[in-house]
Amino acid sequence: MSAPANLLGLNRTQLEAFFSEQGEKAFRASQVIKWIHQQGVTDFQQMTNLSKALREKLEQTAVVALPEVVADRLSEDGTRKWLFKLEDGNSVETVFIPEDGRGTLCISSQVGCTLNCTFCNTAQHGFSRNLSSAEIIAQLWLADRLLGREGPGSHQRVITNVVMMGMGEPLLNFDAVVSAMELMKEDFAYGLSRRRITLSTAGVVPMMDKLKEQCHVSLAVSLHATNDELRDQIVPINQKYPLKELIAACQRYVDGSPRARVTIEYILLGGVNDRDEDARALIKLLKNVPSKINLIPYNPYPGGQYERSTQKAIDRFRGHLMKAGLTAVTRKTRGEDIEAACGQLAGQFKDRTRRSQTVDVA
Repeated sequence: MSAPANLLGLNRTQLEAFFSEQGEKAFRASQVIKWIHQQGVTDFQQMTNLSKALREKLEQTAVVALPEVVADRLSEDGTRKWLFKLEDGNSVETVFIPEDGRGTLCISSQVGCTLNCTFCNTAQHGFSRNLSSAEIIAQLWLADRLLGREGPGSHQRVITNVVMMGMGEPLLNFDAVVSAMELMKEDFAYGLSRRRITLSTAGVVPMMDKLKEQCHVSLAVSLHATNDELRDQIVPINQKYPLKELIAACQRYVDGSPRARVTIEYILLGGVNDRDEDARALIKLLKNVPSKINLIPYNPYPGGQYERSTQKAIDRFRGHLMKAGLTAVTRKTRGEDIEAACGQLAGQFKDRTRRSQTVDVA
Protein backbone atom coordinates (compact mmCIF):
# COMPACT_ATOMS: atom_id res chain seq x y z
CA MET A 1 0.00 0.00 0.00
CA SER A 2 1.46 3.34 -1.05
CA ALA A 3 2.15 6.05 1.52
CA PRO A 4 -0.47 8.82 1.78
CA ALA A 5 0.20 11.80 -0.49
CA ASN A 6 1.21 15.02 1.27
CA LEU A 7 -1.14 17.55 -0.32
CA LEU A 8 0.71 20.49 1.23
CA GLY A 9 3.27 20.67 -1.56
CA LEU A 10 1.05 19.99 -4.57
CA ASN A 11 0.35 22.93 -6.86
CA ARG A 12 -2.95 23.26 -8.73
CA THR A 13 -1.91 21.09 -11.71
CA GLN A 14 -0.53 18.37 -9.48
CA LEU A 15 -3.56 18.41 -7.19
CA GLU A 16 -5.93 18.25 -10.15
CA ALA A 17 -4.06 15.14 -11.31
CA PHE A 18 -4.34 13.67 -7.80
CA PHE A 19 -8.11 14.16 -7.73
CA SER A 20 -8.46 12.78 -11.25
CA GLU A 21 -6.73 9.61 -10.08
CA GLN A 22 -9.25 9.52 -7.23
CA GLY A 23 -12.13 9.71 -9.70
CA GLU A 24 -12.98 13.26 -8.55
CA LYS A 25 -13.57 16.50 -10.47
CA ALA A 26 -10.63 18.85 -11.07
CA PHE A 27 -12.28 21.78 -9.26
CA ARG A 28 -11.69 19.97 -5.97
CA ALA A 29 -8.07 21.06 -6.29
CA SER A 30 -8.93 24.75 -5.91
CA GLN A 31 -11.17 24.02 -2.95
CA VAL A 32 -8.49 22.06 -1.11
CA ILE A 33 -5.73 24.56 -1.92
CA LYS A 34 -7.87 27.32 -0.43
CA TRP A 35 -8.56 25.28 2.72
CA ILE A 36 -4.91 24.42 3.26
CA HIS A 37 -3.13 27.62 2.29
CA GLN A 38 -5.65 30.42 2.88
CA GLN A 39 -7.70 28.97 5.73
CA GLY A 40 -4.84 27.08 7.35
CA VAL A 41 -6.91 23.89 7.71
CA THR A 42 -5.04 20.58 7.80
CA ASP A 43 -7.89 18.34 9.00
CA PHE A 44 -9.91 17.00 6.06
CA GLN A 45 -13.02 16.67 8.24
CA GLN A 46 -13.09 20.48 8.60
CA MET A 47 -13.19 20.99 4.83
CA THR A 48 -16.95 21.34 4.87
CA ASN A 49 -17.58 22.01 1.17
CA LEU A 50 -16.22 18.54 0.37
CA SER A 51 -18.63 15.64 0.52
CA LYS A 52 -18.43 13.36 3.53
CA ALA A 53 -17.42 10.48 1.26
CA LEU A 54 -14.55 12.50 -0.22
CA ARG A 55 -13.37 13.60 3.21
CA GLU A 56 -13.28 10.01 4.35
CA LYS A 57 -11.43 8.99 1.19
CA LEU A 58 -8.83 11.70 1.80
CA GLU A 59 -8.34 10.44 5.34
CA GLN A 60 -7.17 7.17 3.79
CA THR A 61 -5.14 8.45 0.84
CA ALA A 62 -3.66 11.81 1.85
CA VAL A 63 -2.20 13.94 4.64
CA VAL A 64 -1.24 17.55 5.21
CA ALA A 65 2.09 17.06 7.00
CA LEU A 66 4.15 19.93 8.43
CA PRO A 67 7.61 20.22 9.99
CA GLU A 68 7.95 20.75 13.73
CA VAL A 69 8.86 24.17 15.09
CA VAL A 70 11.81 23.52 17.41
CA ALA A 71 13.17 27.05 17.82
CA ASP A 72 11.69 30.53 17.45
CA ARG A 73 14.09 33.43 18.01
CA LEU A 74 13.35 37.16 17.85
CA SER A 75 16.07 39.72 17.16
CA GLU A 76 16.24 43.13 18.80
CA ASP A 77 15.54 44.64 15.35
CA GLY A 78 12.35 42.60 14.83
CA THR A 79 13.87 39.92 12.61
CA ARG A 80 12.54 36.47 13.48
CA LYS A 81 14.21 33.13 12.82
CA TRP A 82 12.73 29.66 13.08
CA LEU A 83 14.33 26.24 13.11
CA PHE A 84 12.00 23.70 11.51
CA LYS A 85 12.61 19.99 12.13
CA LEU A 86 11.85 17.74 9.18
CA GLU A 87 10.47 14.22 9.29
CA ASP A 88 13.90 12.60 8.82
CA GLY A 89 15.48 14.55 11.70
CA ASN A 90 17.21 17.21 9.61
CA SER A 91 16.34 20.86 10.34
CA VAL A 92 16.36 24.03 8.26
CA GLU A 93 16.22 27.71 9.14
CA THR A 94 13.77 30.33 7.85
CA VAL A 95 13.95 34.07 8.49
CA PHE A 96 11.32 36.83 8.51
CA ILE A 97 12.48 40.43 8.02
CA PRO A 98 9.96 43.25 8.65
CA GLU A 99 10.72 46.71 7.27
CA ASP A 100 8.74 49.80 6.22
CA GLY A 101 5.38 48.12 5.78
CA ARG A 102 6.87 45.15 3.98
CA GLY A 103 7.49 41.68 5.36
CA THR A 104 10.06 39.48 3.61
CA LEU A 105 10.36 35.75 4.27
CA CYS A 106 13.70 34.10 3.45
CA ILE A 107 13.11 30.43 2.63
CA SER A 108 15.53 27.49 2.43
CA SER A 109 15.57 25.03 -0.49
CA GLN A 110 18.11 22.45 0.67
CA VAL A 111 19.44 20.95 3.88
CA GLY A 112 22.86 22.51 3.54
CA CYS A 113 24.47 23.40 0.22
CA THR A 114 26.82 21.76 -2.27
CA LEU A 115 28.43 24.93 -3.62
CA ASN A 116 31.03 25.66 -0.92
CA CYS A 117 31.02 29.45 -1.21
CA THR A 118 33.74 30.46 1.22
CA PHE A 119 31.88 33.37 2.87
CA CYS A 120 28.77 31.34 3.75
CA ASN A 121 28.18 29.46 7.00
CA THR A 122 25.67 27.10 5.37
CA ALA A 123 28.32 25.83 2.95
CA GLN A 124 30.76 25.09 5.74
CA HIS A 125 28.29 22.60 7.24
CA GLY A 126 28.08 20.50 4.07
CA PHE A 127 25.04 19.07 2.33
CA SER A 128 22.46 16.46 3.26
CA ARG A 129 19.62 16.58 0.71
CA ASN A 130 17.13 18.61 -1.28
CA LEU A 131 13.88 19.72 0.31
CA SER A 132 10.58 18.53 -1.12
CA SER A 133 8.08 21.07 -2.44
CA ALA A 134 6.00 20.39 0.70
CA GLU A 135 8.98 21.19 2.95
CA ILE A 136 9.63 24.41 1.02
CA ILE A 137 6.05 25.71 1.05
CA ALA A 138 5.67 24.57 4.68
CA GLN A 139 8.09 27.33 5.69
CA LEU A 140 5.69 29.90 4.26
CA TRP A 141 2.61 28.13 5.68
CA LEU A 142 4.09 28.01 9.19
CA ALA A 143 5.51 31.54 9.13
CA ASP A 144 2.18 32.87 7.87
CA ARG A 145 0.42 31.44 10.93
CA LEU A 146 3.16 32.11 13.47
CA LEU A 147 3.21 35.77 12.45
CA GLY A 148 -0.46 36.20 13.14
CA ARG A 149 -2.64 34.85 10.35
CA GLU A 150 -3.80 32.25 12.79
CA GLY A 151 -7.17 30.71 12.12
CA PRO A 152 -9.76 29.93 9.52
CA GLY A 153 -11.16 33.06 7.88
CA SER A 154 -8.19 35.31 8.65
CA HIS A 155 -6.78 37.12 5.60
CA GLN A 156 -4.22 39.40 7.22
CA ARG A 157 -1.08 39.47 5.11
CA VAL A 158 2.09 39.94 7.08
CA ILE A 159 4.38 38.33 4.50
CA THR A 160 4.39 40.45 1.36
CA ASN A 161 7.55 39.12 -0.31
CA VAL A 162 9.34 35.78 -0.48
CA VAL A 163 13.02 35.33 -1.27
CA MET A 164 14.55 31.95 -2.03
CA MET A 165 17.79 33.00 -0.34
CA GLY A 166 17.96 30.70 2.68
CA MET A 167 19.97 27.49 2.96
CA GLY A 168 20.91 25.91 -0.35
CA GLU A 169 21.10 26.69 -4.07
CA PRO A 170 17.49 26.79 -5.32
CA LEU A 171 18.32 26.02 -8.94
CA LEU A 172 19.89 22.71 -7.90
CA ASN A 173 16.48 21.69 -6.55
CA PHE A 174 14.63 23.04 -9.55
CA ASP A 175 11.43 21.00 -9.76
CA ALA A 176 10.54 21.23 -6.06
CA VAL A 177 11.36 24.94 -5.90
CA VAL A 178 9.31 25.77 -9.00
CA SER A 179 6.36 23.74 -7.71
CA ALA A 180 6.47 25.61 -4.41
CA MET A 181 6.75 28.99 -6.15
CA GLU A 182 3.71 28.14 -8.29
CA LEU A 183 1.79 27.69 -5.05
CA MET A 184 3.08 31.04 -3.81
CA LYS A 185 1.62 32.66 -6.95
CA GLU A 186 -1.64 30.70 -6.84
CA ASP A 187 -4.66 32.96 -6.24
CA PHE A 188 -6.31 30.37 -4.01
CA ALA A 189 -3.12 30.03 -1.92
CA TYR A 190 -0.90 33.09 -1.31
CA GLY A 191 -1.55 35.22 -4.39
CA LEU A 192 1.95 36.67 -4.63
CA SER A 193 2.88 38.29 -7.93
CA ARG A 194 6.02 37.04 -9.65
CA ARG A 195 7.71 40.34 -8.86
CA ARG A 196 7.28 39.65 -5.14
CA ILE A 197 9.04 36.28 -5.36
CA THR A 198 12.81 36.41 -5.79
CA LEU A 199 15.07 33.45 -6.43
CA SER A 200 18.74 33.87 -5.63
CA THR A 201 21.35 31.80 -7.46
CA ALA A 202 25.12 31.59 -7.36
CA GLY A 203 25.02 31.18 -11.13
CA VAL A 204 23.71 27.82 -12.36
CA VAL A 205 23.49 29.12 -15.92
CA PRO A 206 21.43 26.40 -17.70
CA MET A 207 18.80 26.45 -14.96
CA MET A 208 18.55 30.26 -15.12
CA ASP A 209 17.38 29.88 -18.71
CA LYS A 210 14.98 27.10 -17.69
CA LEU A 211 13.60 29.25 -14.87
CA LYS A 212 12.71 32.02 -17.32
CA GLU A 213 10.82 29.52 -19.47
CA GLN A 214 8.91 27.78 -16.66
CA CYS A 215 8.49 30.22 -13.76
CA HIS A 216 9.68 33.74 -14.52
CA VAL A 217 10.04 35.22 -11.03
CA SER A 218 12.44 37.98 -9.98
CA LEU A 219 16.07 36.91 -10.16
CA ALA A 220 18.98 37.70 -7.86
CA VAL A 221 22.54 36.64 -8.64
CA SER A 222 25.22 36.19 -6.00
CA LEU A 223 28.14 37.79 -7.83
CA HIS A 224 30.67 38.85 -5.16
CA ALA A 225 33.62 39.22 -7.53
CA THR A 226 34.41 40.97 -10.82
CA ASN A 227 37.01 38.60 -12.28
CA ASP A 228 37.14 34.84 -12.74
CA GLU A 229 40.31 34.35 -10.71
CA LEU A 230 38.76 35.71 -7.51
CA ARG A 231 35.27 34.34 -8.13
CA ASP A 232 36.71 30.86 -8.72
CA GLN A 233 37.98 31.02 -5.14
CA ILE A 234 34.99 32.45 -3.28
CA VAL A 235 32.13 31.11 -5.47
CA PRO A 236 33.55 27.82 -6.83
CA ILE A 237 30.67 27.17 -9.26
CA ASN A 238 32.30 29.95 -11.31
CA GLN A 239 34.82 27.33 -12.43
CA LYS A 240 31.97 25.64 -14.34
CA TYR A 241 30.04 28.76 -15.37
CA PRO A 242 32.48 31.69 -15.58
CA LEU A 243 31.50 35.33 -15.49
CA LYS A 244 31.14 35.75 -19.26
CA GLU A 245 28.50 32.98 -19.33
CA LEU A 246 26.81 34.22 -16.16
CA ILE A 247 26.47 37.82 -17.35
CA ALA A 248 25.08 36.62 -20.69
CA ALA A 249 22.50 34.52 -18.81
CA CYS A 250 21.50 37.59 -16.79
CA GLN A 251 20.96 39.53 -20.01
CA ARG A 252 18.85 36.72 -21.45
CA TYR A 253 16.74 36.54 -18.29
CA VAL A 254 15.51 40.13 -18.58
CA ASP A 255 15.38 40.20 -22.38
CA GLY A 256 11.83 40.92 -23.52
CA SER A 257 10.80 42.37 -20.15
CA PRO A 258 11.48 46.13 -20.40
CA ARG A 259 10.91 46.86 -16.69
CA ALA A 260 12.77 43.82 -15.36
CA ARG A 261 16.11 44.08 -13.61
CA VAL A 262 18.41 41.47 -12.15
CA THR A 263 19.37 42.06 -8.53
CA ILE A 264 23.13 41.73 -8.16
CA GLU A 265 24.20 40.62 -4.69
CA TYR A 266 27.72 41.66 -3.76
CA ILE A 267 29.08 40.77 -0.33
CA LEU A 268 31.85 43.19 0.66
CA LEU A 269 34.85 41.36 2.09
CA GLY A 270 37.42 43.59 3.74
CA GLY A 271 40.56 43.93 1.59
CA VAL A 272 39.35 41.25 -0.84
CA ASN A 273 36.74 42.74 -3.18
CA ASP A 274 36.00 46.22 -1.79
CA ARG A 275 38.68 48.36 -3.43
CA ASP A 276 38.23 51.22 -5.89
CA GLU A 277 39.41 49.03 -8.75
CA ASP A 278 36.80 46.41 -7.82
CA ALA A 279 34.06 49.03 -8.02
CA ARG A 280 35.29 50.19 -11.42
CA ALA A 281 35.42 46.58 -12.65
CA LEU A 282 31.86 45.99 -11.43
CA ILE A 283 30.65 49.07 -13.32
CA LYS A 284 32.24 47.75 -16.50
CA LEU A 285 30.91 44.22 -15.98
CA LEU A 286 27.30 45.37 -15.56
CA LYS A 287 27.22 48.06 -18.24
CA ASN A 288 24.80 46.08 -20.44
CA VAL A 289 22.80 44.36 -17.69
CA PRO A 290 19.61 46.05 -16.41
CA SER A 291 20.29 45.67 -12.72
CA LYS A 292 20.16 46.96 -9.21
CA ILE A 293 22.99 46.19 -6.85
CA ASN A 294 22.66 45.11 -3.24
CA LEU A 295 25.91 45.74 -1.39
CA ILE A 296 25.98 43.38 1.57
CA PRO A 297 28.41 43.89 4.45
CA TYR A 298 29.97 40.54 5.32
CA ASN A 299 28.33 38.90 8.34
CA PRO A 300 30.91 37.03 10.43
CA TYR A 301 30.28 33.57 11.87
CA PRO A 302 32.42 31.25 14.01
CA GLY A 303 35.33 29.96 11.93
CA GLY A 304 34.77 32.41 9.07
CA GLN A 305 37.91 33.52 7.21
CA TYR A 306 36.94 37.06 6.22
CA GLU A 307 36.46 40.46 7.82
CA ARG A 308 33.70 42.97 7.20
CA SER A 309 34.65 45.98 5.10
CA THR A 310 34.88 49.25 6.97
CA GLN A 311 31.94 51.63 6.66
CA LYS A 312 34.24 54.07 4.87
CA ALA A 313 35.12 51.42 2.27
CA ILE A 314 31.45 50.46 1.84
CA ASP A 315 30.37 54.06 1.33
CA ARG A 316 33.22 54.72 -1.07
CA PHE A 317 32.40 51.61 -3.11
CA ARG A 318 28.73 52.57 -3.35
CA GLY A 319 29.69 56.12 -4.29
CA HIS A 320 31.61 54.88 -7.34
CA LEU A 321 28.59 52.86 -8.51
CA MET A 322 26.13 55.71 -7.98
CA LYS A 323 28.40 58.20 -9.78
CA ALA A 324 28.42 55.82 -12.78
CA GLY A 325 24.61 55.88 -12.85
CA LEU A 326 24.01 52.43 -11.35
CA THR A 327 21.32 51.78 -8.76
CA ALA A 328 23.09 50.59 -5.62
CA VAL A 329 21.92 50.20 -2.04
CA THR A 330 23.76 49.01 1.03
CA ARG A 331 21.71 46.29 2.65
CA LYS A 332 21.16 46.88 6.33
CA THR A 333 22.39 43.98 8.42
CA ARG A 334 19.37 42.41 10.12
CA GLY A 335 19.11 39.71 12.77
CA GLU A 336 22.84 39.44 13.41
CA ASP A 337 22.27 38.91 17.15
CA ILE A 338 20.33 35.69 16.40
CA GLU A 339 22.60 34.58 13.52
CA ALA A 340 19.86 35.28 10.98
CA ALA A 341 21.82 37.64 8.72
CA CYS A 342 22.87 36.88 5.15
CA GLY A 343 25.34 33.98 5.07
CA GLN A 344 24.82 32.95 8.70
CA LEU A 345 22.15 30.24 8.39
CA ALA A 346 23.26 26.76 9.35
CA GLY A 347 20.35 24.55 10.42
CA GLN A 348 20.95 21.10 11.90
CA PHE A 349 21.91 18.06 9.83
CA LYS A 350 21.20 14.49 10.78
CA ASP A 351 23.02 13.08 7.74
CA ARG A 352 26.29 14.66 6.65
CA THR A 353 27.49 11.76 4.52
CA ARG A 354 26.96 13.81 1.35
CA ARG A 355 28.87 16.89 2.50
CA SER A 356 31.46 16.54 -0.28
CA GLN A 357 28.88 15.87 -3.00
CA THR A 358 28.83 18.14 -6.00
CA VAL A 359 25.95 18.41 -8.42
CA ASP A 360 26.70 18.30 -12.11
CA VAL A 361 24.44 20.44 -14.28
CA ALA A 362 24.94 20.00 -18.00
